[in-house]
Amino acid sequence: MMENRDYTLIIDKSGSMSTPDQPGGKTRWQAAQESTLALARKCEQFDPDGITVYLFSGRFRRYDNVTSDKVNQIYLENEPMGRTDLAGVLQDALDNYFQRKAAGEAKPNGETIIVITDGEPDDRKAVMRVIIEASRKIDRDEELAISLIQVGKDRTATEFLKALDDQLQAAGAKFDIVDT
Repeated sequence: MMENRDYTLIIDKSGSMSTPDQPGGKTRWQAAQESTLALARKCEQFDPDGITVYLFSGRFRRYDNVTSDKVNQIYLENEPMGRTDLAGVLQDALDNYFQRKAAGEAKPNGETIIVITDGEPDDRKAVMRVIIEASRKIDRDEELAISLIQVGKDRTATEFLKALDDQLQAAGAKFDIVDT
């Protein structure tokens, strides 16, 4: 984590997040909540004006300037249901970053987007396209980072997330901006 950097958390709230396959019989949603709270606390140290949090399924909702205190409230207001439209929410988060950058409002060290998801997205190619296009708009590798964190053990999701990490430059990305 770096100072003078913005942090965005994108959290999957699709129906499969209600699967109770986590340690202690917890659902993926409950496990994600714990991870989100820990991440929000860590991000606050480097991004004191609060982080941006998105929840997504078939649609998404954005919460701006979120502190760790507000994370539990966000989880209480939402429950898992619907599809996994990662491309749409990722596009919005990236557009938001590039708009702030163009307006001179982005932090000097860029942005880190952390995605917490359990399954593969509805449209794999759209997700790849969104990331590749974003990589072509940045000037340096460190400016933009997308970290993908998987909750659960969906093998096809694991393979897809790994492909995003390892194969996007071969598919046309200017920089390798994805980590799993």
